[in-house]
Amino acid sequence: MDILINNAGVMTAGHTIDGFDEAFQVNHLAHFLLTHLLLDQLKRCAPSRVIILASIMHCVGKIDFQTIHKPGKGLWQVINSYHDSKLANILHTRELANRLEGTNVTCYAVHPGFVLTEMTHFYPPWMIWILKPFLQDTDTGAQTTIFCATEEGIERLSGQYFTDCRPKVPWPQARDDQMAEIFWEFSEMLLGLTTPHGKGQRQASDCR
Repeated sequence: MDILINNAGVMTAGHTIDGFDEAFQVNHLAHFLLTHLLLDQLKRCAPSRVIILASIMHCVGKIDFQTIHKPGKGLWQVINSYHDSKLANILHTRELANRLEGTNVTCYAVHPGFVLTEMTHFYPPWMIWILKPFLQDTDTGAQTTIFCATEEGIERLSGQYFTDCRPKVPWPQARDDQMAEIFWEFSEMLLGLTTPHGKGQRQASDCR
């Protein structure tokens, strides 16, 4: 079985050479594009799995087509960009599962917990103080990802969100199938994979 784990993540300010918000590009667009490029291979090697690292912080994320991809300034913008990108991860997983139905390729969104990684270097001191009782080491934080990558019999749960090695219902904004479809088309448009003519692309074509 081939497994793709989209694990890259940052919480930082600034923009990329493509002009996108850095957290949005690293946390969502890069995963979206890599999955797109490998999808034919994953289908040929089926059964295959795609795991996308999301976060419980999707609970305060939102999708604003006018601003989600645009760089902002200030600490709160950095935090909000991270939250929005984690919501994007779950919507990506949800729509990917719909599009992969019947292919024997399945996908799962994962909240690994609050893990002590290099990404915590980007956190302000007050956030470290709040999260300190909940921070896990990397071995513990990897368990749900490993579970979704290797556990037998979870194929019927494709598209779902996992935490603590079990499925969990995400917040309502992450369960919106119509938004997941539109956001998929928006992501394709930003990456130049399509031209702005589809349903979601018409809605978002003037957002870049």
